[in-house]
Amino acid sequence: MEVFELINNLQSEITAASPENAEQLELFRIRFLGSKNVIKPIFSEMKNVPNDRKKEFGQLLNALKENAENKFKLIQETFEVKADGESSDIDVTAPGFPYLQGSRHPISLAMERIIQIFTKIGFVIAEDREIEDDWHNFTALNTPDDHPARDMQDTFYLQNSTEMLLRTHTSSVQTRVMTSQKPPIRIIAPGRVYRNETISARSHCQFHQIEGLYIDKKVSFADMRQTLLYFAREMYGPDTKIRMRPSYFPFTEPSAEVDVYWGLKDETDYRITKGTGWLEVLGCGMVDPAVLSNCGIDPDEYTGFAFGMGIERQAMLLHRISDIRLFFENDVRFLKQFSGAL
Repeated sequence: MEVFELINNLQSEITAASPENAEQLELFRIRFLGSKNVIKPIFSEMKNVPNDRKKEFGQLLNALKENAENKFKLIQETFEVKADGESSDIDVTAPGFPYLQGSRHPISLAMERIIQIFTKIGFVIAEDREIEDDWHNFTALNTPDDHPARDMQDTFYLQNSTEMLLRTHTSSVQTRVMTSQKPPIRIIAPGRVYRNETISARSHCQFHQIEGLYIDKKVSFADMRQTLLYFAREMYGPDTKIRMRPSYFPFTEPSAEVDVYWGLKDETDYRITKGTGWLEVLGCGMVDPAVLSNCGIDPDEYTGFAFGMGIERQAMLLHRISDIRLFFENDVRFLKQFSGAL
């Protein structure tokens, strides 16, 4: 019968098949094992086969299908072994290529060190938005529209807006905390700030600050001085001396600049301290009662102090870095010096 001849022909075709690549193997699979393979229609011929040959027909057909499956698996395994053999010249016992280990950025190192110092004495981290509104950035901090203190900071305002800006200090985080929480408040606010300044070795249009705020009943100037003395000795050494010079900030009264005695051991010390041995590290002061009132805190019941410092300045002091622009250039030769510097 023709159907038996067809089975024999397909059997011969399968036996002779020798796909040489994955594409040819896929064609073989589609022809003999796919959803529309050439073997499947032959099963429907069972009804036309004489009864005395049905058993023979079934056995031949099953053998044909099994032969196709075995042939496909055999060739597929051959291809896999060949692919493995192509990479057998790799010495898997050889040591791997060294991966360059990254390092912490000096600003991150300085920031983390300062945070660790203040969290030891109960300060908690507060963070908020970098795009701020005028009220939280200026007005709430006792700087009305015509106040000369606004001239101290050249501000980046958003396009077509006189209300939204890139924050000029992280003091805006303090105002948001004071308007949303009740005293006692003891926070530090680290983050990036922006000012429209000429980029030079000593200044940049973007930099980082960390500011602190402590508000509670009977907080005094002496509390502030002892807190900052503790910080200076943790940061620069146990024998560090500080001095406080009267200054002005619109949101604190009285206000002060804090200097540490850096010494005059070498020429670098003379240069960065201008020959005095003293180096300014931060500004501070007692929170102005008007600021407390603006933020909904009763100045007759609560007092507090605030302080702030530039993190780049601290990093420059710690690592004797002379140019602030190096922090933002992402030069690997510069950054790799600080591996394990914390």
